[in-house]
Amino acid sequence: MSSEESPEYSPFFAVMGASAAMVFSALGAAYGTAKSGTGIAAHVCDAARAHHEVHHPRGHGWSFLHLGAGLSVGLSGLAAGFAIGIVGDAGVRGTAQQPRLFVGMILILIFAEVLGLYGLIVALILSTK
Repeated sequence: MSSEESPEYSPFFAVMGASAAMVFSALGAAYGTAKSGTGIAAHVCDAARAHHEVHHPRGHGWSFLHLGAGLSVGLSGLAAGFAIGIVGDAGVRGTAQQPRLFVGMILILIFAEVLGLYGLIVALILSTK
């Protein structure tokens, strides 16, 4: 179909398609995270009850190590999310102007995402002490 034959409002539907892809993907990720989070919370409650009955020999220090591990993962994941959002926004705008920026954008996104992995590594080290 040539541009003379397409209606004036056709770009709207193209943008709505891209918007639908982003919105539904984000909603699916949020739903999956929420469902798995409730499962993890239920497991932690059951494990804490069983742990309380056994009386772990490490005492409160063990609990604070796990608090630190959780904060490490959570805060580094938050930082990674902010970094990915900022880099993604600027990268998409830049790639629209200069397509050669795509590979550089992907590399910077990987660097931003690895922040969350660093938090996981710190948490694993803390939880094995």
